[in-house]
Amino acid sequence: MEQNLIKKTVLLCETQPVTAEGVRALLAGCADLEYIGRTETLAGVSEIIRQQRPNVVLIDKSLGIHSVLEWLTYAKGTLPLQTEVIVWGVSITEAESLRFLQSGARGILRKTSDAETVIACIRAVSNGNSWMADSIFRDSGRQERYARSELTPREQQVMELVEQGMKNKEIARELGIRPGTVKIHLKHIFEKTGVRGRYGLALSVMRQRGETELANAS
Repeated sequence: MEQNLIKKTVLLCETQPVTAEGVRALLAGCADLEYIGRTETLAGVSEIIRQQRPNVVLIDKSLGIHSVLEWLTYAKGTLPLQTEVIVWGVSITEAESLRFLQSGARGILRKTSDAETVIACIRAVSNGNSWMADSIFRDSGRQERYARSELTPREQQVMELVEQGMKNKEIARELGIRPGTVKIHLKHIFEKTGVRGRYGLALSVMRQRGETELANAS
């Protein structure tokens, strides 16, 4: 049966050789995943994608948030992408996670995650699903009690526009209301959902839509 198994290929863009060796050893124990190599640069990622079309690439956030975001935008517009992207780093905030996801990343992973979580993330993303560790949410315990039905229709509209990255003035213009009214709606949304801040709120929208699979990982 294993002879007929089609392995998903994984490329690593990582600045630390020891970390790369750990990922290589981890994937060596997976019958369905194949480590195809490492590059230290985003330019190297682009070249390998063109040549080998890996299923998944893990990109080190330490290359620079702006550099990674620019590369994601570039990749969507120019590369023959059949490759899904996971951004990983020692520390990733809600705001950073949202920007990466909105720019085209499929997975958000902390390097402090255990081996099972790393493998689960790679498998999920290689199958076209999105993934983000639940621990990236602040105060996630309160968010478990979030019921979307508690929001009014206008509050739901505001929340969805926040998820799209709109600022208060843009939301006001879109809905034909005052910026001050947007602030009031956001205050009510935060109170009802228990979510702290617009970034956490935007990520919660993705969660409620099922766009992002969440792992209970640290």
